[in-house]
Amino acid sequence: MRNSFRAGICALALGAATGGAQATEGYFVEGVSARDQALGGAGMANPADALTTANNPAGLVDVGHQFNADVSLFNPSREYSTSNAPGFVAPGTVSSYRDIFAIPAIGYSLPLNADQAFGFAMNGNGGMNTTYAGNTANPNCAYLGSPSQGVFCGGKAGVDLNQALISVGYAQRFGNLSLGVAPTFVTQVFSAYGLRAFSGISSNPGDLTDRSVAWSFGAGVRAGALYHINEQFSIAIDGSTPIWATGFTQYSGLFAQGGSFDVPATIGAGLSYKVLPTLAVMVDWKDIFYSSVKSIANQMSAQYLLGSTNGPGFGWRDVNVVSLGVEWKYTDALTLRAGYAYNTQPITSNNVTFNILAPAVVQNHISGGFTYNVNRNSGVDFAIVYAPRTSVSGPELTPSGPTGRDITLSMSQLEVTLGYTYHFDTPAPVIAKY
Repeated sequence: MRNSFRAGICALALGAATGGAQATEGYFVEGVSARDQALGGAGMANPADALTTANNPAGLVDVGHQFNADVSLFNPSREYSTSNAPGFVAPGTVSSYRDIFAIPAIGYSLPLNADQAFGFAMNGNGGMNTTYAGNTANPNCAYLGSPSQGVFCGGKAGVDLNQALISVGYAQRFGNLSLGVAPTFVTQVFSAYGLRAFSGISSNPGDLTDRSVAWSFGAGVRAGALYHINEQFSIAIDGSTPIWATGFTQYSGLFAQGGSFDVPATIGAGLSYKVLPTLAVMVDWKDIFYSSVKSIANQMSAQYLLGSTNGPGFGWRDVNVVSLGVEWKYTDALTLRAGYAYNTQPITSNNVTFNILAPAVVQNHISGGFTYNVNRNSGVDFAIVYAPRTSVSGPELTPSGPTGRDITLSMSQLEVTLGYTYHFDTPAPVIAKY
């Protein structure tokens, strides 16, 4: 029985460990730039900054010659709680600490002529971790024969996942239609620790945990189209292939397929309508195909070892996102924005145990912000995004079945972004002579 309990807690902990970094839409950031974030992630059909390269590269022909630099401070509050019945993980309400993370973004756009443009963007996904204290009391540890305490009887437990995306874009205008393409490269950094007690269910226990920092590199392609129906109304589509990445070989005993961790493909569409010359309403839709990545989508199974082809992941479903944004040019110097976004829930009640270390359950996002033009070339951008507390509950599960108690995952988020925009080609104001 003790071995069964040990196998159960191993699967739960390590399955959860495959999702160490999440922002708002699973682990994708809600919007690339400060403007996007203030609009709830909308704006695909109404590009205004160079970071459109990472969103819809077709918009490069509309944004002119400019440079953008943003930094977001991301503050997630995440925890789990258990019912009173005996189980595997540490009982009660347990919070993850280290809850302030920085996420940068940089963009540059350069018109080549009136109908062609080049762009560069660098942005981050993730930018946070999940860390549970090593002294968390867990009475199950003695039963399992572990000298350590902690959520999973392995002392301090946690994971770190950060993704830096670099996109190099080109766009061309054909009348009212613009097309763009942006090869995209990723650098991923991952580490896991405090999971050494779980080697009994790994296909490669030596590459399971405490292997310091692992690096992964990959590439894919993003492409988009933007069509201006008239001066008021425009529509857009955008999509990205998976970003196929090298595996985390130092964690080949943790992630499915020997350490594989690709970035999921996405597809989206958007529209923008100018109610007034100074007031625009934008609506975007996006689908993130988490289910195509086995290390993210695989569910727990007693048949397979961690790190094997069908090894446990954490059972995420595809996420659909709908965003609504409003932008009002209040004066020539000040533009105000507000937005709301909703995404479907990636985590089902049957997978809560896997996701103790990846409680990406938030679904609603309320945002606002502004741009203030200091002069005709320089502007300051600001955005704030709040995701109210959301919870998902379900049974605590092991490969041998439920334990008889429930686990509730909870998360809320606050994100503040400050940016700077420099326009190289803004014309000097015309002074009338009369």
